[in-house]
Amino acid sequence: MVGTLVNTGAIIAGSLVGMMVHSRLSPKMTHIVFQGIGLLTLAIGISMCLHIQSMILVVVSIVLGTVIGQLIDIDKYLRRFSDYLQKKSRRKVKKSDETIIQPNRFSEGFITASMLFCIGSMAILGAIEDGMGKTPNLLYTKSIMDGISAIALASSFGICILFSSVPVLIYQGGLTLFAAFIMRYMSEGMTENMTGVGGILLIGLAINILKIREINVTNMLPALVIVVILSYFF
Repeated sequence: MVGTLVNTGAIIAGSLVGMMVHSRLSPKMTHIVFQGIGLLTLAIGISMCLHIQSMILVVVSIVLGTVIGQLIDIDKYLRRFSDYLQKKSRRKVKKSDETIIQPNRFSEGFITASMLFCIGSMAILGAIEDGMGKTPNLLYTKSIMDGISAIALASSFGICILFSSVPVLIYQGGLTLFAAFIMRYMSEGMTENMTGVGGILLIGLAINILKIREINVTNMLPALVIVVILSYFF
């Protein structure tokens, strides 16, 4: 769990720094930083897709996972949760302050940051590495990247990025504990296919960040579980 705790701390620290420098960053500067993050996210997603061992299983997993996610409507519940956090974190501000975060803006920032920090080969493989009792070098490296990203995100979205550290703690921490028990049953093919699906979802997230097209990546998350199950049987 050490790697996950360090990662969570880096996101919190980056968020605080980002909120402090908010007024010092022009909208133009924030916009171009976001474009950089979007391109980086796209590159990471593409590199992850290169690990796919069975394209058929990945395609089926994406389709089934998306159908299940849409029926459950994960995005709706996540947005409700983020709106709840927004109401709890709302503070009195001066009338001249134009940085008040609207509920939909809060949700957008929270979901974007949570997806960016949680979905990725480094999160998955890093948690597994940590769960196996090895030095979590991958999560240490990810912490640096997430900390920098948190600064940029928080400078635009505000305090909602700070709350995104909670899903990271739960998700990566859960993966670490899960890996400690299940890793012996995970084959290389299962890990690679799961990483590939994560890469596809990350590409979708990059398209959202770059504002090319709106893709509901959140409702596709069950595909990460489906691909492991299919890879186990096939």
